Amino acid sequence: MDQVSLVIILLAALLIPLIMAKFKINSLPTAVMEIIVGIVIGPSVFNFVNTSDLISQLSTIGVIVLLFLSGLEIDFSLFKKRLTALTPLEQKNAVNTPKYSPVRLSVYAYSTIIVLSLLLAAAFKVSGLFSDFWLAAILFGTISLGIVIAALKEQELLSKAFGQTILLISVFGELVPMMGLTLYASVYGSNSQSLWLLLLILAVAALLLLRFKPFFRFYQNINKSTTQLDIRLAFFLIVTMVTVAESVGAENILGAFVAGIVLKLLNPSETTRERLDAIGYGFFIPIFFITTGVDLNLRTLLTSGKTLLLIPLFFLAYMVAKIGGYWVLKLRFKQANALAGTALTATTMTMVLAVLRVAKSMKTITSDQSGAFLLAALLTFVISPLIFNKFYSAEKEDLVKTAVHFIGANLSTVPVAQQLRKGWYDVSMYTNHPENYQTYHAQVPVTLMENFTAQDLQDHGVFDTDILVLGHIDAERNYELAKAAKAYGVRRIIVRFEDRNVLNEHEDELRELGVEVYNTPEANITLLRALIESPSTLLLLNDTENSIYEVRVLNHLYTDVQIKNLQFAQDITISQVIRNRKLIAPNGNTTIMYGDRLIFTGNKQTAAQIRQALATAN
Repeated sequence: MDQVSLVIILLAALLIPLIMAKFKINSLPTAVMEIIVGIVIGPSVFNFVNTSDLISQLSTIGVIVLLFLSGLEIDFSLFKKRLTALTPLEQKNAVNTPKYSPVRLSVYAYSTIIVLSLLLAAAFKVSGLFSDFWLAAILFGTISLGIVIAALKEQELLSKAFGQTILLISVFGELVPMMGLTLYASVYGSNSQSLWLLLLILAVAALLLLRFKPFFRFYQNINKSTTQLDIRLAFFLIVTMVTVAESVGAENILGAFVAGIVLKLLNPSETTRERLDAIGYGFFIPIFFITTGVDLNLRTLLTSGKTLLLIPLFFLAYMVAKIGGYWVLKLRFKQANALAGTALTATTMTMVLAVLRVAKSMKTITSDQSGAFLLAALLTFVISPLIFNKFYSAEKEDLVKTAVHFIGANLSTVPVAQQLRKGWYDVSMYTNHPENYQTYHAQVPVTLMENFTAQDLQDHGVFDTDILVLGHIDAERNYELAKAAKAYGVRRIIVRFEDRNVLNEHEDELRELGVEVYNTPEANITLLRALIESPSTLLLLNDTENSIYEVRVLNHLYTDVQIKNLQFAQDITISQVIRNRKLIAPNGNTTIMYGDRLIFTGNKQTAAQIRQALATAN
């Protein structure tokens, strides 16, 4: 019977995403549907599944892996003052824009959650509806980090300021209640250890971090498909930290969360993270969510009048505890997105399950109260993501075009600038020739400058750009300005060299600096050769509707996917895949990997959108 129940759960885990894709159910995260399906197949409705020791153990592993992956998602660079690491353009925008950083916003927002949670817990205690003040405060302050991450990933927001802010609020919403739960169990639990022993968790975590810090520097040289050393390390960290946490009287999920943080600080590769996601979300985590639904026996819970009274009250408390974040988020984001973000942070379930499990073992909560907290959390699980998906829309700061500055307005640069302005580029041109200014300023934005010294260009903000094109005819000047721009911090520099002697003298130096160089005669020779060897090249170059593009794949939605299964496979033609500096001739069965560079052709309108989608870090 145990095996049959497990087979049904695994079948449900397989069918849920397929059915959601078939009927285009995008408003709810997959985890929500898994809990709902668990309710349906459990004792509440059809009673196909009952939890056994085996299923309970797999479910426990699922929540441990979920918390481990949650710790792995934290971007610690957000907590640093990164202004010096930004490009000059980003520094300028950061200084000139009166906005709050994600870290500051998240601290402010979660501070309001703590205050409101304490007030709500006091209100429940005074009213006599729920007398355990500290337990209620912990429960009201929880946020389901896993669900928040899933929702942000689906909207491709983890790399944006809004997503980073909501992520950090959720990190606090899982870490602070987790520490609160540990202290609560230590103070009120009969089998708890001394509080100072909790420091052993941090001590062991620090020891593991120092011991394995060089791991990812050399494991690639000895790793084999039959060893998977990075995955072995991950599970060693999980088991070690869970064991230490349980040994000192803390919860196993605290150990798992700390293990995720340790692995994150070891700086694993994207491939490692993808494989861990595959193991977690492919097997253990769905079992946890479905089993959670199975364990919610609505037939029993809804027969209690007190439970029916407490469910809406607890639900309102979960929501009201997060309402202060709305005014904090409005300090930077538009009103609709502040509402969407506030609603998403009201999602709670994972930590509620953990807290209630501890409380029930300590006998500080009744079954009716536990069921009410769970069902109220389930309501937030369903309603909050719906509100988020309904109200969220892209922020203005996320729609900024790529800045391209041209130094030199001439027949080589102006036509390119005209075409780029039709796409996703913000183009500016600079010239020190009055006659060129008179000729071209009506066609493209051209600024006339007296001098083209590095200091003058800095003072006029010419180096504050994403891409700098040095298209001046003077090769020596281009060389000097390229070095100055690189020292200033411009990330991408393209330099024109008409004098081959100058290029020969400085080419190696510039390439080591990461500067891209081109020479018009050589470009013409390459084009003529291409026309001879591939006559259709001219058709493509002269095509006003289609063009050639290159993009680096940074969006996990499109990784580990075969080309034929890409949703826009019919709109573009991928001619080359560059992986680890090697060219791959692709076909429909070629799998796109994270970090691949794709060279493709497509319609200029749709290709720009596809390129942006592929390059969106998520």
